[in-house]
Amino acid sequence: MKKYLQRIGRSLMLPVAVLPTAAILMGIGYWIDPSGWGAGSPIAAFLIKAGSSIIDNMAILFAVGVALGMAKERDGSAALSGLVAFLVVTTLLSTDSVSMLLGIDVTQVNPAFEKINNQFIGILSGIIAASMYNRFSHVKLPDALAFFSGKRLVPIVTSAVMLVVSLILFFVWPVIYTALVSFGTQISELGYIGAGLYGFFNRLLIPTGLHHALNSVFWFDVAGINDIGNFWSSTGTRGITGMYQAGFFPIMMFGLVGAALAIYQTAKPEKKNQTKSLMLAAGFASFFTGVTEPLEFSFMFVAPILYFVHAILAGISFAISSFFHWTAGFGFSAGFIDFFLSSRLPLANKPYMLLIQGVIFGLLYYIIFKFLIVKLNLSTPGREENREEEIKKKEKTDFQTEKDKIAIMAAEIYEGLGGEENVISIENCITRLRVEVKDMNTVDQEKIKRAGVAGIKVIDSSNIQVVIGPQVQFVADEIEKIRE
Repeated sequence: MKKYLQRIGRSLMLPVAVLPTAAILMGIGYWIDPSGWGAGSPIAAFLIKAGSSIIDNMAILFAVGVALGMAKERDGSAALSGLVAFLVVTTLLSTDSVSMLLGIDVTQVNPAFEKINNQFIGILSGIIAASMYNRFSHVKLPDALAFFSGKRLVPIVTSAVMLVVSLILFFVWPVIYTALVSFGTQISELGYIGAGLYGFFNRLLIPTGLHHALNSVFWFDVAGINDIGNFWSSTGTRGITGMYQAGFFPIMMFGLVGAALAIYQTAKPEKKNQTKSLMLAAGFASFFTGVTEPLEFSFMFVAPILYFVHAILAGISFAISSFFHWTAGFGFSAGFIDFFLSSRLPLANKPYMLLIQGVIFGLLYYIIFKFLIVKLNLSTPGREENREEEIKKKEKTDFQTEKDKIAIMAAEIYEGLGGEENVISIENCITRLRVEVKDMNTVDQEKIKRAGVAGIKVIDSSNIQVVIGPQVQFVADEIEKIRE
């Protein structure tokens, strides 16, 4: 399980690397125009929408990235299958679709389905798509259906599996979501302890996307709290309104920055520069804009113990700020921009104390994370095993010991074409290998024919086609292994 989670974590690095830039664009846009999406400022509108085009579609990025990273071969069809999987479940379980399926008005649909587009569904879609790729990408169908063999089969099977997954989620997702809303309503009556529990579960539920259920209770008007709306409209109570926002500022502005520093300092020497780039961008995004996903998802799966500690510290931060009635609020997220903008509002109460609390939490995160990473030898960014070389070495070894018909045919064809010294490129269509060579005189057509091919067609002095039949993709795959 640990290795599997680490594979998921490594797979997330590709989409996660893109998030800090998007967060910074949105942060600058909201700095120019805090009211929303750039009213009266085309520059702010441009920056906000450019950043949100990535942040708002984070789940899709995760679906594609996880599918690509978890597949045995990093092939485009795996990524495509991840996208297919995500689109199937989010379309079937959208509010409009559920309304139609149940024959009820849209307003009567369970609010849970409004939140079906989330990171958890994205990761789940990617995992399922990768599993389908690993299982079906080399399946050979009968010749009549050969066009749909191998990699073309993967998106088809994936979409069928997601129909079943969607059916399960149709019943399960609303139950879990509603239970969390009820739980949030109950803990809202516990004062600063309830605030601490909210902070803990808010972070703990981030990977599932179900934190939205809790947020709806504390931030909006589901249970009559409406913490964000009341804070910005100055209709609440000073020191009380804002208590479900304030605890985020020490964590997002300072705590996670300390965690990023610890991850960088514990990285392997040869990977420090790479880790520095990611941690610097993610840390700055967290401090400046309050967007924490680039940092959190970088260690969430590869080192779950760190994420659990992060959730505990977040809960403690909320309890402390709530106990002392230090408040600040946000419209976008709990970064420096919103802290600066909200600290002058009437309901802000001693917001400067959140900065002092933040410095302390930054040190705590740094010390605790660094200790646990070294003590438990956690595979945080920059400390991963060199998996790429191991995989390539294994694939070559597997090929050397493989005696099946396709591998032998591929080796003989490649040798007949003149091997590495003569072959420039190889592509395949439905039935043929399309090969570009340096010297056609070097090609041994008799050797290629002895491999059992259906025919050979010389196009010109540098292009030749080898007719294989409907199993051509598998021959092409084996030749690619030889060429690596």
